[in-house]
Amino acid sequence: MQFGLYAPVPHVTVGSAEILQSVAGGRGPLANGAVDPAWQLSKAVLLEAEAQGFDIILFAERHLGADMEAWILGSAVSSLTQKIRSMIAVHPGLWHPQLVAKMAASLDRLTPGRMAINLVTGWNVEEHTMFGGDTMLHIDDRYIRAEEFLEIVRGMWAQSPYSFKGQFYEVDEAQLLLGPATPEPPEIFTASRSPRGLDMIAKIADWWFVDYDKDAETTEDVMQSLEQAMQSVRSRAEKLGRKVRFAYNPFVCFGDSVEEAKARAERLVTPDGSDEDVRKLLNRIGPAMKSGCVGPPDMVRRQVERFHDMGIELLLFKFVPNIEETQAIGREIIAPWRCRHGDARQHAAE
Repeated sequence: MQFGLYAPVPHVTVGSAEILQSVAGGRGPLANGAVDPAWQLSKAVLLEAEAQGFDIILFAERHLGADMEAWILGSAVSSLTQKIRSMIAVHPGLWHPQLVAKMAASLDRLTPGRMAINLVTGWNVEEHTMFGGDTMLHIDDRYIRAEEFLEIVRGMWAQSPYSFKGQFYEVDEAQLLLGPATPEPPEIFTASRSPRGLDMIAKIADWWFVDYDKDAETTEDVMQSLEQAMQSVRSRAEKLGRKVRFAYNPFVCFGDSVEEAKARAERLVTPDGSDEDVRKLLNRIGPAMKSGCVGPPDMVRRQVERFHDMGIELLLFKFVPNIEETQAIGREIIAPWRCRHGDARQHAAE
């Protein structure tokens, strides 16, 4: 089992005063010599995550918002780390594959073998239109485009010059004179839920962030839904002679009981306790809180074992990003797991 976390950025972060401060001041200049508080938080939490044994960071991408650009933030953090990997989000509707191939190879060589790509097919029409792209939200062409996008990225990593002619892209003798740092190229993570999206995952992805029924009422409902979803992708991949690995994103918060942990999570996320904040909490992380990882540490450890036994190999935790919560996950989940099972960074094919 590997363990990961999100880099603290506004559109995936709850309960952070530093993020709120960064958003509020995002359009204005910083005080002389000051650094953006979102960067200070990211640096502190993510370096602590590495110290606690986390394996990978997801730098999510959101252009229409106060989020720092994912490749810039990921590169800055990566320059300070030694072991933890950086998974950086990219949307084919906003980037050219040739450029992403070079950016990824560059980061992989600067942090030898420690970068990965999160391929995002996307949904935010306004964002993509505003920044010069297209989501193709209502047609399956976006999945064809994503498949071609990744074929070009991998092709350019493998050979130079490289040519390609497809439905959406044409590459003529493109030269990439920087390859990835290791013989095995950076891994590709992605998420989708539509039937055509699952076909894409089976065809091109190394990892799938497993989707499940958001109407599931209990942890057992969630587990059953995960099992069904994983089997669907397994079957699709097997028909193509491939194997896709599975990742999942539960929300984690500890307490002496489930009730206390849930109450503590709400206090952390909504410190003023307003009804509007609680509503936003339920919309943003409510489903992830049904995953059996909000409660006493021994209960959460048992749930992690269940995820592992069902075939999930990466848990990318959602939690309130601060030093204390990061340390608690390291102490209560990662260290006991490594003591029992060994270090996933030394056994990546666990």
